Amino acid sequence: MAEISWPWQYNFPPFFTIQPHLETRTKQLEAWQQLIADYLKATKQSTIDIRESQHSPLFNNTTINRKLSQEAILSILEYMSKTGRAAAVDKSRNVWEVYWHSLDEWGNMIYTWASNNGLNNAVCTIFEIREGENTVDEEFHGLDMNVLIKALKSLQTKGKCELMEFDDNQGVKFF
Repeated sequence: MAEISWPWQYNFPPFFTIQPHLETRTKQLEAWQQLIADYLKATKQSTIDIRESQHSPLFNNTTINRKLSQEAILSILEYMSKTGRAAAVDKSRNVWEVYWHSLDEWGNMIYTWASNNGLNNAVCTIFEIREGENTVDEEFHGLDMNVLIKALKSLQTKGKCELMEFDDNQGVKFF
């Protein structure tokens, strides 16, 4: 696992309790949003299951014996969904996808890569984009499949690509 650089708030006990004062709470939610994104990016994860989250060092600081409640985690993820950084996966809102880049940012990175590699008007498989040799140095290499598809769908709505299925593969044609 990658080394995490914890922000100063992580060792500040009140950080683990949602603050009642609106301005303080907003700053706290923004700090949690950044910490969650940084942590998931460093650990190459894209989902949080609230039911299991209290066992994660992200939400459980054993050094100061503080743990974020499931209700607080849900509040933070709901805040993140309003900023386009998270989305509930299930109706019970227990499992969440978290985007350390927004779906538009992911899509733009992929489109820039495709353009820089002369792939406009060419078809690539999803496998090539996600796991191909040409993407090893790209931040989206190994990206969660669901997040990748959603990022490509955001590009498709802008008319920059078309998702397609052929044989048993999924592909994308960039414009």
